[in-house]
Amino acid sequence: MNIIKLIAFLFGGILISGQIAIGKSSTSNPSVSLEFESANRGMVLPWVDNTGAVVGAVNGTIIYDLSDHKVKVKYPLAWRDLSIDATGTTVDPVSNVDGTLIQDLATENIEAKTSVGTLSATPGILVLEDVNKAMVLPKTSSPHLNIVNPAPGMMVYDTATKQLAVFNGKVWSFWKP
Repeated sequence: MNIIKLIAFLFGGILISGQIAIGKSSTSNPSVSLEFESANRGMVLPWVDNTGAVVGAVNGTIIYDLSDHKVKVKYPLAWRDLSIDATGTTVDPVSNVDGTLIQDLATENIEAKTSVGTLSATPGILVLEDVNKAMVLPKTSSPHLNIVNPAPGMMVYDTATKQLAVFNGKVWSFWKP
């Protein structure tokens, strides 16, 4: 009897459309496929050597470009700079260690991919596949004041100003629709 219950539970779990919450006990909004709990932390974007090295990027892809130390988003005709005019850095101000040296020592698995939703062929490290759900960014009030030693390429939603905030290694840039 217990085996039948276990099989039924596992089979039912496969059929349920899931949501993922990172750092939260539960997610209750059905229009959210990925949600983060804040606590003055952000999400760090993938670092790439340059936008030309990003093969097959789809519109909406967001990266941290090491060639000019800027956060960029892919649009139909080109990459758009979200870091405004400031050039960032990958050197940690506390340890004075360049983050690219740490990353260059690691072996990258170019086939690595995590998908949330119905799997498709869309390239990327973390791909949200749902066409009718969204990702809720980590929420922080005044990230430029409250996030200690942010990483280059960090992205959060500023609850104080109600803006998207991205960090390029030196300064925060804020975007409001």
